[in-house]
Amino acid sequence: MTKPMIAKLFIDHPRAIGETYTQHARTAFSFGWRMTVGGLACMVHAIVPGIFVKTASRTVVQLDAEMRGRVPTPAEEEFAYVI
Repeated sequence: MTKPMIAKLFIDHPRAIGETYTQHARTAFSFGWRMTVGGLACMVHAIVPGIFVKTASRTVVQLDAEMRGRVPTPAEEEFAYVI
């Protein structure tokens, strides 16, 4: 009874997008880290508009390009982005 929940939480999604748990964790952490750094740069830019002028937009463009390059399985295609 525990195994289906374990599979749902840790295995099913990575497998559906053709990754192992470790590969998915590495990719998701990388995206999250870059989103955090880009977001912090954006907040600093809000206070001092002369710095980090292109950092947030460049981060978004790079992450979008990487995300669009990923190929989800048909079961995952209902989402615009699959992390």
